[in-house]
Amino acid sequence: MTGSVLSPAAAQAGAPGWRYLRGALHLHVDLESFPAALDFVGQVGKLALPYSDPPHMDLRGSRVHLVLTTPRLGGVTERDVLLANEVSALLVYLGHVPDHGRLAGVEITIDAHDGGAVAPFWRAVLGLVPDGGAALADPDRFLPGFSFRPPAEPEGRRGRIRLEVTLPHDEAPRRVAAAVAAGGRLVEDEAPAWWVLTDAEGNEVRIRTWRDRG
Repeated sequence: MTGSVLSPAAAQAGAPGWRYLRGALHLHVDLESFPAALDFVGQVGKLALPYSDPPHMDLRGSRVHLVLTTPRLGGVTERDVLLANEVSALLVYLGHVPDHGRLAGVEITIDAHDGGAVAPFWRAVLGLVPDGGAALADPDRFLPGFSFRPPAEPEGRRGRIRLEVTLPHDEAPRRVAAAVAAGGRLVEDEAPAWWVLTDAEGNEVRIRTWRDRG
């Protein structure tokens, strides 16, 4: 079947040249020059023509970021995996290797006793759209996602707004170690699924991988 949503584990295993982040397959590559990157985007576009859901493509100088997902189904399907592997084969042919260390998905989590009551305010202020339940997303995917959860501790003991950073599964441990070396404190360790760190003043970030939801 090509129309059902794959689990995070199946999506990642099916497209090893890509990295699964927040419901989509991502690939980031530096083609070393703008003309080469422009040509690569054109070739990817030709590969995508037979598919009903084209990739999201971000071209900045010599760097290209591709995202594959099926929005109407809310995740990665076998069709996305097939196209991902065609693109990976093209990269091999061109002699380029993806740079997964530059990938990250950021979500801002806001403590709220009633997320449904709070979400419309943030939707109006930032021009966001619903993304399942009370969650919100930028329709152009430039801004982070927003989610709302009941406070985990009594008010006043933790910040009301926290960051969640989703990283490639093979990049997350290096990023956690770098944050600790930079003065951070590791307060929860559920490797390889997720870690919670704080800065020197207690501001919190949760680093997660697809294994957190896989």
